Formats: sequence, structure tokens, C-alpha cells
Amino acid sequence: MSAALPVADTAARPLPRSEGIWHAAWRRFRRDRVGMTGAVIVLLFVLLMILAALGVVASDWQVEKGVPNAPPTFMGPAPKVEDQAIATPTGPLVDLSSVDPLAPRYKEWAERAKQYETTERKRVDTLPLGGDRLGRDVLAKTIKGTQISVFVGVLAAVVATFIGTVLGALAGFFGGKAGDFLEWLYNVFTAIPGILLIFAFAAVAGRGVQSVVLILGLTGWTGIYRLVRAEFLKHSVREYVRAAEAVGASAWSRIFRHILPNVSHVVLVQLSILVVGFIKAEVILSYLGLGVSVDQVSWGTMLAESQGELILGYWWQLASATLFMAVFVTAFSLMTDALRDALDPKLRGLE
Repeated sequence: MSAALPVADTAARPLPRSEGIWHAAWRRFRRDRVGMTGAVIVLLFVLLMILAALGVVASDWQVEKGVPNAPPTFMGPAPKVEDQAIATPTGPLVDLSSVDPLAPRYKEWAERAKQYETTERKRVDTLPLGGDRLGRDVLAKTIKGTQISVFVGVLAAVVATFIGTVLGALAGFFGGKAGDFLEWLYNVFTAIPGILLIFAFAAVAGRGVQSVVLILGLTGWTGIYRLVRAEFLKHSVREYVRAAEAVGASAWSRIFRHILPNVSHVVLVQLSILVVGFIKAEVILSYLGLGVSVDQVSWGTMLAESQGELILGYWWQLASATLFMAVFVTAFSLMTDALRDALDPKLRGLE
């Protein structure tokens, strides 16, 4: 006789669980070397921003370490123009006190000037990435500017993405009067030219980092709202959403647990675009005097300052701010593109 099969053991064995959306997305993202490289660079910038905020690095960015417009170290010190000797006529010495009543003070003034020159000699002739017109270290200014610009660009993009995603989800899923009201609000914001809308908010909010974040966040949500609304209109009638409704899932569960993960790739693409655009917008606002405060520094204020220096041939402040900005923006774009591919439901079946 054949042995009986262990029916009880087979029935008690747990069934394998399917891989979750986020776990599968993380697995696909780790296989993307370009995306992972971009993520590492972004994390380094975030770490640099945190260290600058804590005062560990670039805390002395306002200190005048070098001579005005000190060149970068690899260029060497700028050539100095030596004072030319002035020939004086020879002849008998003349008592200047009888001619100039201020002659007795000359010696005192010369000593004071010597002390001033001694203080000036403490400034170095070169700096790692050069100095600005006041002799401040461009590298320290760029690191401190990273704190402001990355904070403004990322946080303002997150605020605008959150507003646009939530409003677009509500308008696309519920429709009706709520959808009509949100469409009217969207049309009002898009009917006003963007730069005028930013200026209007800036006139009310004033200057400062918080004001710039608020201005850009409240004026930049319209693009992502339109895309998210269209995606929710399309996904809300699909079979998996109908099945979730049939088993008793609430409307909020269908919105945030079922539909939103499947449209998150669209949200990430718009987030990447907004971060790049808001960093540029911060540059424009700072140039027009509507950005960060005068006692703070950002990539935007550095680019505004470098315009006058570039005419005189001092290009290093422009190059430093542009290089840091280009590296961060490129790395952030590569990271979000990889995340979009990892979360795109159309690419899941190609594995």
C-alpha cells in the first residue's frame, strides 16, 4: 500500500505572499546604477546642507579672509602693481611745520596707517575657489548657499506637489461640485501670468526663506494638479478600483492606497521639474530683491553678485555657484527618473 500524503501539513503551510508595490519599486531602483549614483549625490548635498545649518561647515562665510577678489589657489596670487618711485628734488631741508600746520600729525597718521597695513597683511592672497569683492571665501559662500537654495527648492517643490496632488486627486476622483470648484480655482491661477502672481504674493509675504517657500509653493501647484486629475479620472473607473470598492474599501482608501501608488511616477516627474524650476525662480527673486534676506546667501544672490565681477574678469564666484547648482540638479533629475521607472506600472510586466 502507498503511504498517505501529509494532507494536514500541506493545508497548514502558509501561502506565499506577493511582493508589495513599494518593496518591488525599491528592488528595481537599486538595480539602476545611474539612479543610485544620483541618489548618493543628492544625499551628500543634503548632508552638506544639514552640516551648514548646524554651523559645522561654512559658519565663517561672512569673514573677509582674503584680499578683494582673491583668485583661486590653482591660479596663484594676482600680480601686484608696485608703487613707482617718485623723484624729489634735492636741496636744503625745509621745516614743513612753517609751511603746513598739519605736519606734526603726519607721524601719528603714518603709525596708524602702518597698523592698518599690518591688519591687511593677515588676509591671504588666494583662496581655494577664490574670493568675492570683499574677500570672503567663495567656497564657504557656495556651501552656505547650498543650504538655502536646496532647502528652498526642495521644500517649495514638496509643498506645491502636495497641494497639486491632493487637489487633483479630489477633483478627479469625486468630480461633481467639488471638481467644478477646483477647476474654477485652477483656471483663476492659470489665467494670471506666473511672474505677476509671484510678485503679488511676494509683496504680501515680504522677504525671507519662509516667504520664498510659501510664494513658490502656492503658485506652482497648477501643473501637477492638471496631470494628477487626468490620471485619477482614468484610474477611478478601472477594474482594480472597482474590485476594491466591491470588497468595501472606502473612498480615501481607494484614493491613497490603490490609485496614488499607480500614478506616483507622474508625481515624481513633476516634483523633479519643480525642484529645478524653483531653484531658478529663487535666483530670479533674489536678483530682483524679493528673495532671501540681505544677511543670507544663496546660489541666486551669488549669481546676482557675480554679474558685476564678471565684467572685471573675476569669474570664479559665477563658476562655483553654477557648478554646484548643475551637479545637484542633474543628480536629482537622474534620481527621480529612476524612481519613476521603478514605480511605473507599465514597466512592471517587463521584468
